[in-house]
Amino acid sequence: MMGERTVAQDALFYSFSLDRHVPADHLLRSIDRFVDLSNIREHLRPFYSETGRPSIDPELMIRMLIIGYCMGIRSERRLCEEVHLNLAYRWFCRVGLDGAVPDHSTFSKNRHGRFRDSDLLRQLFEMTVARCMAEGLVGGEGFAVDASPIRADVHRQRSVPGDEGLPPEAVGRAVREYLDVLDDAAFGGATPVLPSVSLSPTPHHAGQRQRASAPSTPTAPTI
Repeated sequence: MMGERTVAQDALFYSFSLDRHVPADHLLRSIDRFVDLSNIREHLRPFYSETGRPSIDPELMIRMLIIGYCMGIRSERRLCEEVHLNLAYRWFCRVGLDGAVPDHSTFSKNRHGRFRDSDLLRQLFEMTVARCMAEGLVGGEGFAVDASPIRADVHRQRSVPGDEGLPPEAVGRAVREYLDVLDDAAFGGATPVLPSVSLSPTPHHAGQRQRASAPSTPTAPTI
């Protein structure tokens, strides 16, 4: 005889534990043992106002960032949705079953605002490296840099001499920060020698696409 699922009446109270529903071999369990974010609130205190409504806990957003990096979730909108739905992610973020997950816009503003201005992400990276050294995972005795030369595909007609640099409108914030690091004497990249190469804000293949899309004049067939 075919059975039929009986829909029971909703219970008034539930006994549910997130910890019991996260497998013992889950990746986030292994990471959670070494995550200590107790100092980030004090580090970020100067970047918050003393008045107004309480903000989103910065530790929650940092734990969400860790989930995104470990699980390959690159979209902030999708990351917020996954943390809202996934029990293991909720357990790692300490939000429980009914805790609110920040909106992706709030998450993005803090990541590009307070976290960047306070240099918090760099501090977390250095803390992670120090912890890996303390656990014997990293020796810290040397490092290697891949300096393989790559031929640039630049638009020669729109290029400028290297000592003039790119125009301000063609350089984004990420490019400016990268160039500032290269010019830092402490980083080892500063040099008094001016570059002898040419710089171009437009890739060479962009000009090729533009020329390829232009209509061509038809020619008479040759007999």
